[in-house]
Amino acid sequence: MLRGPPDLAAHTQDLARLPVVLPDGTVVEAGGLADVGLWAGPVEIRRIDRARTVSLEIRPPADVPLETAMRLLEERVIAPLAAEGLPEGVAMRLSGTADRLAETFRALRTDLLLAVAIVFLAMAASFESLRIPLAVMVAVPLGAAGGVIGLVLVDRFVHPQPLDMLTMLGFVILVGVVVNNAILLADRVQRRLAEPGVELREALGGAVRDRLRTIFMTTLTSVFGMLPLVVAPGAGSELYRGIGAVVVGGLALSSVFVLFTVPPLLNLVLPRRVRAEEPAAAPEPAGAAGAGATGR
Repeated sequence: MLRGPPDLAAHTQDLARLPVVLPDGTVVEAGGLADVGLWAGPVEIRRIDRARTVSLEIRPPADVPLETAMRLLEERVIAPLAAEGLPEGVAMRLSGTADRLAETFRALRTDLLLAVAIVFLAMAASFESLRIPLAVMVAVPLGAAGGVIGLVLVDRFVHPQPLDMLTMLGFVILVGVVVNNAILLADRVQRRLAEPGVELREALGGAVRDRLRTIFMTTLTSVFGMLPLVVAPGAGSELYRGIGAVVVGGLALSSVFVLFTVPPLLNLVLPRRVRAEEPAAAPEPAGAAGAGATGR
């Protein structure tokens, strides 16, 4: 610290003229020993976990989703700086709303697995079997594939659509929706097998014929009901376009392919035994009836 008489440093510019005595007794001005200038320093020092931090607040435009802004920061700012090499003890990370969004994404992954488990257990309790729910659950990956295809088509032909939080929520919704058609088929097959003399292949074919119209009617109703979420313009439409694209694509694809995948799987897991026909009751002999009448 350099300290001098107050009358020699009445102004900031006078600091360079403060006299400094060297070890050999020579007196020089401070400006001859160091660069004297004005620099802006921090008004306050912030610390997180006892480590000094510098926060840079970024507010993306209203038409840029937060997920897109995070991806751009990672690709164009954080990744190049990390590639150049940061000084020892210096680190960068996204926090605030971005940090909470990352936590939400992790929670949605857990919720997705939990939804699959709950749907499977509910079907196992309803069908009183573990094999039938396994065949029905094939509709879940079919729905997920349809959701991805729908999202890609919307992103390419309608409006750029990122994989945001509401879009991820659409995949969670699909878990409980796309299994409905497969449940209809499995339930109808079980009912046909309960009839006397019906073979498994006959029950499978009959179930598809019986439920085909119902499946397509409910699917078309749901798809056309959610299409406005996908194609409708206007303010705020970008919030729900992703979830609509996922649900519409998942329902459309799974409803078609469930008819070709679930019956063969049910053919593998269901027992092949046929319920025997009940023998018809033998008619009473006429003589016995007459004898009874005579006895009275």
